[in-house]
Amino acid sequence: MRPYFFFSYARRDHLAGGAFVDQFFTDLRDELARIEPESGPGELAYRDTERLRIGDDWERQLSRMLGASRTMVALYSPAYFASPYCGKEWTAFDHRTRLHEEQTGESVPALIPVLWEPPPEDLPAEVRRIQYLQHDFGAEYATGGLRHLLRTDPQGTAYRKVVRVIAERIREAASWRVTELRELDLGQVEGCFPVEEVAPVAVRSSLVRLFVAARRAGDPPAPVGGAGAVNGDRFPVQRSEADAARTDRAAAAGGPANGGTGGPGGPYQGGWYGPHPRDWAPYHPPRLPSLAVQAQQVITRAGHSTSLETVGPDLADALDRARENNEVSVLLVDPWAAGAEPFRQALRDFDRQNHPVTAVLLPDSTDDPPAGAARARLWEGVREVFARTWLHRSGPEPLFRIHIRRERFERELLSTVTVAQNRLLDQLDDDPVAARAQFGLGPDPRPMPGLTIPAWPPVPPEPPVSPGPPVPRPGNAPGAGAGSATGAGTGAAPGPRGALREETVPLTNRAPSEGEADR
Repeated sequence: MRPYFFFSYARRDHLAGGAFVDQFFTDLRDELARIEPESGPGELAYRDTERLRIGDDWERQLSRMLGASRTMVALYSPAYFASPYCGKEWTAFDHRTRLHEEQTGESVPALIPVLWEPPPEDLPAEVRRIQYLQHDFGAEYATGGLRHLLRTDPQGTAYRKVVRVIAERIREAASWRVTELRELDLGQVEGCFPVEEVAPVAVRSSLVRLFVAARRAGDPPAPVGGAGAVNGDRFPVQRSEADAARTDRAAAAGGPANGGTGGPGGPYQGGWYGPHPRDWAPYHPPRLPSLAVQAQQVITRAGHSTSLETVGPDLADALDRARENNEVSVLLVDPWAAGAEPFRQALRDFDRQNHPVTAVLLPDSTDDPPAGAARARLWEGVREVFARTWLHRSGPEPLFRIHIRRERFERELLSTVTVAQNRLLDQLDDDPVAARAQFGLGPDPRPMPGLTIPAWPPVPPEPPVSPGPPVPRPGNAPGAGAGSATGAGTGAAPGPRGALREETVPLTNRAPSEGEADR
């Protein structure tokens, strides 16, 4: 059997985000099956976790399948180029393509790189000669890799295009049938990487978990609690017929989806909505990407990893699990949705408990609704839901922040993430240096401009020096001091910029052997 492609990836990438690796492999295999319908499932792809069984000689089987597969898909990442075994796989298959060219004169692009994460700069010369970027895959792919596309928009146009193009490349290259190596022994192959400059990639121990509570297109106006409300609920001012007509015309013209919004200048009640809470765009005029996706991009640019979930009944349990895994969390809450199910009870339960490393952000537009009774009722309802947390909204470093305007959203988001991570580090006091290392942080982090959070760990003060007898000098005023002490300035304080992991997914139900663990 000669599979269409051999799936070469770093085991550490699978440990750090196995769900994403699994999804790409499955999507690629399914797309190839769509364009090659006559091929059987076993003929499409080879991946070690799906084929190896208890008792198999894993190195011998990998060698055999790598020598027989028609193409190889390699997931480029820092972890890939830090893996000796990935270096063996890459080198062996590259040798196959060169041998085929020597024997037939045909240059076949059967080694197909996929940019999983941006690789290190100092790649071996053998790797650099093979193009691994394609301009029409877009800037997000070029700067963040396929894992970033999967994390931010797992079924988006950009991701689907990469899957489709790679499947086409596999089919095209497979038709050439590169020379088979029947006696390939990976144990004897000397890989062209890892290079010495590439540091081992540690399995990440935490990430920033985002939870969103927002309405969807077509939802009825949310009830707002307040004194004197009927049955404890009071509804915001409804749209006028003119507002509704403007909204209907905008929707018909392909404008933003919006459940209960007015036209330009009208009461748009929470922003623009789509079929999922993550589509919420609270600011006027609306912009892409949505607030949740924007938050993921901001956190990713700051050097962290993120996950995105919708607030649900199990919110408190999810936050507790995150804390146990040394992960901080951020709730993005639509003020118009806070007082209505399915979010109200989950947010109230959150408010009654202690979640010291979870931030809550409530974006707000100044005219949503305009100042007056309706606006007061809206925020009174928010206060009822967050009755306990509301008391902590003021202070030097609050994790509960309301009335966040568009121009301050990114700054407020990064600030709360930094505060939450610092608090988490303060709680991990058994070995603070090791705790920082879990986040990818050194003992002396670089400052993040604009944040006023004390550096950690603090620099111990110098011991006082006992003054000696004064030495008279010409021109010295009697009793004059020899110098002055300067206090700490108010410059930017550092924020942790470590790379955080996603939930671990087991590679297989068997323990890896010594050589396999190097993948």
